[in-house]
Amino acid sequence: LIIGGALRHAPMNTKEVMESISQAITTVVGWIIRFAPLGIMGLVADSIATNGIEALISYFQLLVLLLGSMIFVALVINPLLSFIYLRRNPYPLVFKCLRESAIYAFFTRSSAANIPVNLDLAKRLKLNPDMYSVSIPLGATINMGGAAITITVMTLAAAHTLGIIVDVPTAILLSIIATIGACGASGVAGGSLLLIPLACSLFGISNDVAMQVVGVGFIIGVLQDSTETALNSSTDILFTATADYAKRGYNENWN
Repeated sequence: LIIGGALRHAPMNTKEVMESISQAITTVVGWIIRFAPLGIMGLVADSIATNGIEALISYFQLLVLLLGSMIFVALVINPLLSFIYLRRNPYPLVFKCLRESAIYAFFTRSSAANIPVNLDLAKRLKLNPDMYSVSIPLGATINMGGAAITITVMTLAAAHTLGIIVDVPTAILLSIIATIGACGASGVAGGSLLLIPLACSLFGISNDVAMQVVGVGFIIGVLQDSTETALNSSTDILFTATADYAKRGYNENWN
């Protein structure tokens, strides 16, 4: 920000050079994103060549654990939190949010891209515009449910693989740190994976090993990231509706 302010008074030639550098960096990032699938295929091929077909089984087990944890949060934890505030059956509202928000978010893999979907759903749910016009865009940036699950599960899986014993208090502490760290990570593609080295450092796991875990995350990221985004985005609209209904004592049919 300071540099940007200083450059406002720089000569036009300097501004043009900085703009050219910015465009060049943007182009390189675009290339990296386009070739990311090839990199993931390379990671898979290298892993299978090194560890054999058994590596795929391990990836599948980890993926099932991640998706199962996210589904548990979506169908058990979130409804429980809604019930505590609404004191009525939350599942009609939960399923409506999953059906009309999570499915779209799963395929777009972007909470930001799903903001219009959630805003439209909030309008049809008759929520307070003053609330959802703020909570939905804000939630797309700082939502943390799915990201926290990814960070925690991947880190615990790495610790288990290395034979590190993690007690319950430490696991809870890891979950808290992952949740706080995940705030904002969901606004970045693959952001939750980039926080894994930080979480692994709590157990003395080296950065080399932690980055291998990140590589595994990219391999299973197609389904993991899609489900994570679906959970995050649907939770945004669910909790917005829960807070608004609880405040107003709204008791109409949600279907």
